[in-house]
Amino acid sequence: MLEVRHQVVPGRRRYVSGESGVASAGQPERESCGYDVIKPQAALEAQASHVNLSNFPPSSLHPKDTGNVRPGDASLTTAPHLTEALQPPTSTSTNPAELRSQSLRPYLQCVRSSLTAALTLSNFASQTAERHNVPEIEAQTSPEVLLQPLTIARNENERVLIEPSINSVRISIKIKQADEIEHILVHKFTRFLTQRAESFFILRRKPIKGYDISFLITNFHTEEMLKHKLVDFIIQFMEEVDKEISEMKLFLNARARFVAESFLTPFD
Repeated sequence: MLEVRHQVVPGRRRYVSGESGVASAGQPERESCGYDVIKPQAALEAQASHVNLSNFPPSSLHPKDTGNVRPGDASLTTAPHLTEALQPPTSTSTNPAELRSQSLRPYLQCVRSSLTAALTLSNFASQTAERHNVPEIEAQTSPEVLLQPLTIARNENERVLIEPSINSVRISIKIKQADEIEHILVHKFTRFLTQRAESFFILRRKPIKGYDISFLITNFHTEEMLKHKLVDFIIQFMEEVDKEISEMKLFLNARARFVAESFLTPFD
């Protein structure tokens, strides 16, 4: 019996008869062990790319179920879910809340970086009273332990004052007030929070003059809590307070409109 020995080259196809060595058109290539030679994945994909699509009906090129796509299928390059996934997103957001959030991002990022640098606090005993440890930014008795205050302003109605010291930092926030209604709502909202200051731990009961709300962070807070979480709380408060005031204003206007309509109904 004549046995043919040859080397199998990946990607190339030969049809050789195992008995006589004469090429045939319908038999796969076999080695001396008798097993069929499996073509590599690259050869299958190359063969699929040369398929003549004119031989297939249009319904077969766009099947309804395109989830099970196998290498070598004619629908591999025509599957709708594959072509749609490759398209870049073209829609842009026009939501006013998202646009305001994007415009507010540089302002909040500046406040975040400045506040993170200011929260480098250490334990420091009072230099005027023995065995006392008080926030130096509140006591104002030792000017040498007070650092330069920093004001970050977005406009004349929105600004943040950061007053650092060796063992405490005071943060004061001016909330945007476009009209008299927002001024009243901000006053009521901040008064509601300051009356419950003990639940917030770092909230000051009375804000600094010229600002709407103030926070006081001491070295004991940074020892008991995570510093980056304290910064996140301040930033989240600045983001959410404007939304709360806007929602309260819309609710107030809707309620005032309903009351006015109810009052004027008997006169129609």
